[in-house]
Amino acid sequence: MAKRRIDGIEVEASSGNVFADLGVPDADKLRIKSGLAIEIKRAIRSLGLTQEEAAHRMGIPQPKVSGLLRGDFANLSERKLMDCLNRLGYDIEIKVSPAMEPIGHLTLKVA
Repeated sequence: MAKRRIDGIEVEASSGNVFADLGVPDADKLRIKSGLAIEIKRAIRSLGLTQEEAAHRMGIPQPKVSGLLRGDFANLSERKLMDCLNRLGYDIEIKVSPAMEPIGHLTLKVA
């Protein structure tokens, strides 16, 4: 990544994935999970649901909803997060295409 100075402070451009920038293992998966968690939080807010109502609708215990809303999604798989979004009234489309590089990447696009 390119480094430059702004007002005497050295800054480094992001790759677009903070987890990769920090060298965290499974950065692509964490980026996907965090994006799904953000959409779940938006959906709960948009629907005006309490944590208990959201938990019932998503089929998970209320403490997991509380953790999810605080950014703790480690105990939930990508598949479970997608299921939660489905139960909140969201469609999910998975698109598979050939990669431009030898190893492909996971991405999340939100409409």
